[in-house]
Amino acid sequence: MTRTRLAKLSFYVPALLYLAVFFGFPILTNLTMSFQDYTVTSFYASDAPWTGLGNYAAVLGDELFPTTLWNTAVFTVASLAFQFAIGLGLALFFRRRFPLGGLLRALLLLPWLLPLLVSGTVFRWLLDQDYGIVNHVLLNLHLISDPVPWLVSPDHAMTAVVIANVWIGIPFNMVILYGGLQSIAPHLYEAAALDGASAWQKFRYVTWPLLRPVTSVVLMLGLIYTIKAFDVVMVLTQGGPADATQLLSTWSYQVSFTELHFGEGAAVGNVLIVIAMLFALVYLRAVRREQAGR
Repeated sequence: MTRTRLAKLSFYVPALLYLAVFFGFPILTNLTMSFQDYTVTSFYASDAPWTGLGNYAAVLGDELFPTTLWNTAVFTVASLAFQFAIGLGLALFFRRRFPLGGLLRALLLLPWLLPLLVSGTVFRWLLDQDYGIVNHVLLNLHLISDPVPWLVSPDHAMTAVVIANVWIGIPFNMVILYGGLQSIAPHLYEAAALDGASAWQKFRYVTWPLLRPVTSVVLMLGLIYTIKAFDVVMVLTQGGPADATQLLSTWSYQVSFTELHFGEGAAVGNVLIVIAMLFALVYLRAVRREQAGR
């Protein structure tokens, strides 16, 4: 191997070390822990009995597992649908030039820039049953007769956390989709207008097909990000009330750091990782098919 080739390979070393230390080691440790009866005592005794697939059997057989799986699916699908729809609408709106458009677009990035704990705390104040501004406005508009228990009712808690998560995710969708719209040549719309195409027809036959590659990226990244959401739910409801907003991510935290069953908590985390990887593989396969078909 020549010196030049060694020099080229040496540039990969920092990146590989970073991946190994901050990604590889935690994942390997978590995987090992999921096969052990790891408790607080194990930290001091440095010994955790092997249980094989016992932790996974306990997690999958737990009566709370179907609930958390369903809640995760509902939370993810609802968040993605509204984030994408509103983000696309805003991207189309800001494509038109108008005074202060750039400033307004920059202001809409604030939810994305704020720490998630701050955003969750703000929504906790907004949705408070007694003092929240949301109930105050709805009461003044006579849309409701009594304050809505957004965060303490099993019937409304999921709606509350979805609303908060949608607000946080809209800027990401808007920015990426706006960039995709900017790459579409204006003369295509001019040609469509000469053919008598309506606004809907321009979107359906020009915008949407050319925006599809960007759409796939936005949805997949949004899916991976949303399916592991933790901060917002913990700040707003902590998985309650009555496990109405308990997700796989929050359940893993509860099992590990509340019940102190670290092995079972690691197993829940690994289940979540596997689900995210399956969606990522489906996405990569779809992208390869699309590229092969071009």
